[in-house]
Order: sequence, then structure tokens, then C-alpha cells
Amino acid sequence: MAIHLELGRNGEDIAKQYLEQKGYKIMQQNWVYGRAEIDLIAFYEEKIIFVEVKTRRKTDHGEPEDFVDWKKEKQLALASSVYIERRKHQGEIRFDIIAIVYENKDLYKINHIEDAFWPD
Repeated sequence: MAIHLELGRNGEDIAKQYLEQKGYKIMQQNWVYGRAEIDLIAFYEEKIIFVEVKTRRKTDHGEPEDFVDWKKEKQLALASSVYIERRKHQGEIRFDIIAIVYENKDLYKINHIEDAFWPD
């Protein structure tokens, strides 16, 4: 597996464990619709939470969350609307970002940004 893919997979696993420890129920990991992938889909406080996980080794070129651009938001919005329709979810939803930055091989920092964006 390519190093960047392994880094991303590790980040998703860390984010999943982090959310579970906070009481979130993970419904799906790496849910795909078309060309869009939702890293984590969780249920918390009667809401479905769609989570984009960004993992980096350095922040020389910006924080991980800075790399969730309008194109990614649009893809997530499309995929989430299909997911909601298929689940027949009538309640609220939210889009979060979990940004993970490794300080060294075993030490990392997590930044959980709730309600990070709302796609048009």
C-alpha cells in the first residue's frame, strides 16, 4: 500500500476510535457513492454526522482541514443526500472534519471541527 494511503487509513481508524470514545455510533466507514467517498458516517444526538478525515505528517503547506475545498464539499453533499434518502432519515445532519497531524511516528494531534461546513 502506498505510504499516503496508509497514512489516510491510519487517520480514519484514529478518528473512528476517537468518535466512539465520545459516544458516537459509527454507522459506516469509507461509504462510496459514484466518485464520492465519505470517510465516516456516525450517529450522535439523533443526528447523522458525515465526517471527512484529513491526516498529514506536516503542516508546512497548511492545516489538514484547509484541504477540504468546495469540490470535496459538493461531492460529500451529493453522497450524503443519497445516503439519507436510502436510510429514510428524517432528522438533522451535520458535516464535520477531523484533522490529524502526526508530530512523530506515534504521537499525533486531533482537531475535531463540528459543523465544519454546510454545502450549498
